[in-house]
Formats: sequence, structure tokens, C-alpha cells
Amino acid sequence: MNILEDLLEAHGFKVIGTAANGQIAIDKFNSLPTKPDVVLMDYRMPNKNGIEATVEILKSGCTSKIIFATSDVYIKEQALKVGATSVINKPFNFEELINKINDVLKK
Repeated sequence: MNILEDLLEAHGFKVIGTAANGQIAIDKFNSLPTKPDVVLMDYRMPNKNGIEATVEILKSGCTSKIIFATSDVYIKEQALKVGATSVINKPFNFEELINKINDVLKK
């Protein structure tokens, strides 16, 4: 596990997977028998970027809430248009991330 996963789990969240690129994220998501409540998605990833991965994941009709991380205003708008639930502006701190996750879970 990495520091972020450890911190998330210490705050009561269960991390069920991570992915090094967009295609792995799609494949991993599709292979999960129970879909996560929240997906944290970055824009800059090899193979498929976060927008492409978000579109593919949402095509499955899932109800997972996708929190998109980016510092680019244009990408933020695009992420919300394709179906991301929320955007967290980079750079962010851990407290901001926890608050964002809790906010989207309340929606």
C-alpha cells in the first residue's frame, strides 16, 4: 500500500484497487463484482487519460461517483460534462480529499 491508501483506510475507507494507467483502471473497474461507491480519477495517465477512462467506466451504467483530479479548468469542465460527479483541484491536501469524498457520498 502507499501513503494515500493508508490514510484513506485510516479514515474508514476501503481501497479496493489502484491503476497505473487509464486502460488498467477500466479493466480493473469492469472486473470488480461489486462496484465502488467512489472512484478517484486523475487526468494525466498513460494509455488512456482520465476523461477517456471516465467515459468507459460510466458506459457500464454504474452508479459509482467519480471524483476527478486536475488543475486544468478546461479539463475540469470536460470531466463534469462526461459525467464526473465532482472535481478536486490539484494540488490538494489530504483533508480536502477526505472532505470531497464525504461530500459526494452525501449526494
